[in-house]
Amino acid sequence: MADSSATAPRRVTGKQHPKLIFVTGGVISSLGKGLSAASIGTLLEACGLKVTLQKIDPYINVDAGTMNPFQHGEVYVTQDGSETDLDLGHYERFTHATLSANNNLTTGKIYGNVIAKERKGDYLGKTVQVVPHITGEIKERILQVVRDSAADVGIVEVGGTVGDIEGLPFIEAIRELRVELGFENTVFVHVTLVPYISTAGEAKTKPTQHSVGELRRIGVQPDVLLCRTERPLSREVRAKIAMFCNVAEEAVITARDVSCIYELPLRFHEQKLDEVLINRLKLRAKAQDLRPWKRLVGRLTHPPHEVSLAVVGKYIDLKDAYKSIAEALMHAGAANNTRVNVKWIDSEQIEDEGVQLLAGQHGVLIPGGFGNRGIEGKIEAIRWAREKKVPFFGICLGMQLAVIEFGRHVLGLRRANSTEFDASSPHPVIDLMREQKSVKDMGGTMRLGSYPCRIAKPSAAFRAYGKEIIFERHRHRFEFNNAYREQYTKGGLKFGGVSPDGKLVEMVELPSHPWFVAGQFHPEFQSRPMDAHPLFREFVRAALEHSRRAPGPNANSGS
Repeated sequence: MADSSATAPRRVTGKQHPKLIFVTGGVISSLGKGLSAASIGTLLEACGLKVTLQKIDPYINVDAGTMNPFQHGEVYVTQDGSETDLDLGHYERFTHATLSANNNLTTGKIYGNVIAKERKGDYLGKTVQVVPHITGEIKERILQVVRDSAADVGIVEVGGTVGDIEGLPFIEAIRELRVELGFENTVFVHVTLVPYISTAGEAKTKPTQHSVGELRRIGVQPDVLLCRTERPLSREVRAKIAMFCNVAEEAVITARDVSCIYELPLRFHEQKLDEVLINRLKLRAKAQDLRPWKRLVGRLTHPPHEVSLAVVGKYIDLKDAYKSIAEALMHAGAANNTRVNVKWIDSEQIEDEGVQLLAGQHGVLIPGGFGNRGIEGKIEAIRWAREKKVPFFGICLGMQLAVIEFGRHVLGLRRANSTEFDASSPHPVIDLMREQKSVKDMGGTMRLGSYPCRIAKPSAAFRAYGKEIIFERHRHRFEFNNAYREQYTKGGLKFGGVSPDGKLVEMVELPSHPWFVAGQFHPEFQSRPMDAHPLFREFVRAALEHSRRAPGPNANSGS
């Protein structure tokens, strides 16, 4: 999957102290701190520097694993099996960093560790307080990530909005790190809002002034301001912000809305953000090379082909719940020089209105999920794709439902189901493994992180991957019931991938179908902008071929 234009960066600077860039946010949430941090990582890597990134989440949950996607968006899974904030997905997509549990820090983790130490007697005789014990634990966790990665620069995003009560210990910790590490080893980047008021006909700087004032009240003076805005900021506005916020004018950067998130590093580079940071940290770096990103953006914004794909899920009202899938489809589009138009369809709508909602789509993707809401609508969508010979891609739950649909409508197992949804099903084709059934904690039965899979030859899976052993990230509890393997094989379903010991079904496919592939894992977590995941790449390719045979309303065969 490697792209020669995106080779891993080499280290070019020796250092006695870690170099840290802290990214905070003000005024409102969802200003793009995660993308800003990731873009900074892209710029520094293009200079030959090695980076690592860390997300601080002030919520008291230990991790994102039990949080509802409606509240927090996608749960991103790292290679080591950690359930983390979705911003770690941006970090891994924009840089070469491989992240782990330590790269996502929460209030729950910090207080849990400090309380555990207190119970062990590590603080014996002392009164345990927010300062210095909580802030000390935060600082140690930040520094440990940089040390373990041997990175030239650590980029730390502090979640939430400046002024939130739960974020105060983290802001205090980064203030202390400035004092301890020194001015030349730390940079504070503040992402803020400069709204344009159409009735007044001008951009307003007061929200930014107040946000920076709140930071300064806590003891943190920003060095760089990324000003989120709909319109370019004039020289006069930037000068005003610089004066009132005590920031150099060249460090006031316009973070204008972009049509494609992968443009962001290029827009920052045009304003010399990378130069500001490198000079500020006194780093030695090689000449900037953003040619791979420019080529990528060109493929994404001006492709010659176009397809329409349906993603049938249960969290459709919140696209962040499927952030990695949306990005992986974009990567696959770039690999095929194709614009991918995604139609997000609520599976409960299919239950109410029927599969005509899928008309004109060149492919159907069923993503992962938990719970039985909307399940029957997803099964109907799979049946439609199978019978209409429309390319189908199932991910995690999508694979399980493909197995259920095939069992019901091809093998005649009328009440085939998963015991997650129907514990009394006479045909539990998806079930817990025997050793899982005695575990009571919900997290105790999860298969999380990277696991190997042996790919069958010949198969659509092998044609995509081009190798027999792959490693993919998992996040699920139920498995294919091996008692039904022979029956499914005789019925025409191929097991395209299994665990190396042969005990677990990892992939299924239909050889009689143009492209019908499903996997028990989450391939979207390993897709990269210049290195599209093989299954997503081949799914979009199959959809493009299908569009030429049966063009839909938005299809264009291209030139």
